[in-house]
Amino acid sequence: MGDEAKQWVAVTVLVFRRGRMLSMRRASTQQAGPGLWEGVSGRVRCGEDPIAAARREVIEETGLRVRVLTRPITAYAALRRGEPMTVIVFAAEHEGGEVTLSDEHDDYRWCERSELSELGAPVQLADAARAAWPPFD
Repeated sequence: MGDEAKQWVAVTVLVFRRGRMLSMRRASTQQAGPGLWEGVSGRVRCGEDPIAAARREVIEETGLRVRVLTRPITAYAALRRGEPMTVIVFAAEHEGGEVTLSDEHDDYRWCERSELSELGAPVQLADAARAAWPPFD
C-alpha cells in the first residue's frame, strides 16, 4: 500500500438538545485548530467501530450521556496538520448530564442553527448540521 492510501479516520458528533446543537471551542493549547468551534470530534482507533468511537469521544470530551444515531449524516475529506483525513459525521440526542470540558476544549455553547456560521465553524460542519437539523423533534 502506498503512502497515498494512508489517512486518519475521525468522527464528529453533533449533539442536539431541545433544538440546539453543542458547539465546542478547541483550546488554544491544541496543535490542530486552536480556537476553532466544532462538534465533539476525535480519531477512530485502529480496529474501533466508528459508532463506538463516536460514543467514546462524547464521554471523553463532554461527560454527557447521548444516543448516537447509527446512520451517519455525511462524511467528507479533510486535512489535519497536512495529513489526509476522512471525517464521519453522526448526530446524537442528549439524554442527560451537563457538559464537563476536557483539556481539548476551553468553551462550549448550545447553539441555534444560525449561530454556527457566526462562530466561524468549518463549512463542512455547518453544512452537516444544516442537513441534520433537527433530528430529534
